[in-house]
Amino acid sequence: MKTAPRPRLRPLLLLLSCPLMLRAEVAADTTTAGGADLSLWGLIQQGGWAMYPLGACSLAMLFLIFYAWRETHTRKFFTPAQTEAAGNSVAEGDLESARNHLSGTNTLLGRALAPALRKLKANREKAEELFVENLEAEENGVAQWVTYLNVIASVAPMIGLLGTVSGMISAFQTIGRGGMGRPELLAGDIGEALITTATGLVIGIPAMIAYFVMRNRLNNAMIATAQAGTEIIDAEEV
Repeated sequence: MKTAPRPRLRPLLLLLSCPLMLRAEVAADTTTAGGADLSLWGLIQQGGWAMYPLGACSLAMLFLIFYAWRETHTRKFFTPAQTEAAGNSVAEGDLESARNHLSGTNTLLGRALAPALRKLKANREKAEELFVENLEAEENGVAQWVTYLNVIASVAPMIGLLGTVSGMISAFQTIGRGGMGRPELLAGDIGEALITTATGLVIGIPAMIAYFVMRNRLNNAMIATAQAGTEIIDAEEV
């Protein structure tokens, strides 16, 4: 036969059960009032004004990743057939034919080396200097798009942090209006603070990874392009 709890244990049991009861009530209120906020669109709406610039940053990131990946592809810099044909023409002394081979395809090597070949016979050093200058100018044109990825990676978390500060300010204003004893009134402001921070990091981390990947692709492609151009110029001595 079970015995009833002793009178001295009843206050202790009530004290231990209060947190569980409060947690269950809060969870029930959150599920009832904010169950729709679990959807993606609900989270975006709960994020507040900061979700609009963060959305623009996410679209810009996707565009820059696609564009930078395409612009750092090897075929944008040179092709083996192009360098072989231009090198053979330079070795034969036919610089005009070499320029035509380089200019025939819209590649970075062709835009950088074709103008320099005009000065190859007159002054080799000036031709090499012009090639290097053109190569640097072409590299800057591609690198600016890669650099924008770094901008997105830096700006997106800062926008998320600004949204967090805005949400916390709203939360303190709610507390000042008498919402200290009603945690459900603070859920929206705290949700805005946390969602914007998470969204900023979700955008910033992939953008930073993509920036380093694209920068390495660009550096490797530029090194290979410079070597290919040097081989074409050195073909004159053969």
